[in-house]
Amino acid sequence: MKRLFLTLLLCSIAGAHAQNAPPHAQPMQTPAAVQRAVEDFLRIQTSGLAGQTTFTTGTLDPRATLPACGALEVFMVPGGKLWGNSSVGVRCGAPTPWTIYVPVTVRVNGPYLAASRAIAPGTPLTQADLTIMQGDLTQLPPMVVTDLNQALGKTLGAALAPGQPLRADALRITPAILQGQTVKLVSQGPGFRVTADGKALSNAAVGQLTQIRTAAGQTVSGIARADGTVEVTF
Repeated sequence: MKRLFLTLLLCSIAGAHAQNAPPHAQPMQTPAAVQRAVEDFLRIQTSGLAGQTTFTTGTLDPRATLPACGALEVFMVPGGKLWGNSSVGVRCGAPTPWTIYVPVTVRVNGPYLAASRAIAPGTPLTQADLTIMQGDLTQLPPMVVTDLNQALGKTLGAALAPGQPLRADALRITPAILQGQTVKLVSQGPGFRVTADGKALSNAAVGQLTQIRTAAGQTVSGIARADGTVEVTF
């Protein structure tokens, strides 16, 4: 009976100790692993950007306590863009779901076009009007032009001051043919070339399709060429 009593007493004490013992601590997510996942994401997402790209990630709050995650998923914030100051999301699906947002900064150093002198609106742009500059494209106005071929031959919709970056939305296509202008229609093929005069029914840039009314009153369509003629194919 004494042995039985002692055995029951020891079991009771052991059970009480088990109930009062602190639970096993749940593994916590390390900030370093989150930062590595974000950096890998940025490295892939910015690899196609033109220019020299660099990025930095914000420091996670060391007081943040997140359960350890088996597979971190980094994603773009809806409406976000990896350009300048932005942020990305990091989430965990299992074993304990959570989501955090990490600030990031992306810089892109590359060439862009700026006015080499004061340029008035409507001026057809030449190479002498523009200069190639180098800088952080993320800190420049949106739609800044980076390719000289995009600007040559076009006109400005607004004035540019010396050194001011050139924006794509400020460019206007220079018409090769103006509405009401008398133009020469040209149709040619193997062994023949036919020309006729007509009147342009609308403005047209080089390479654009335009309509011409002939002297006989017929309306024909053709491609505007740089010399002011319209090429017609029958």
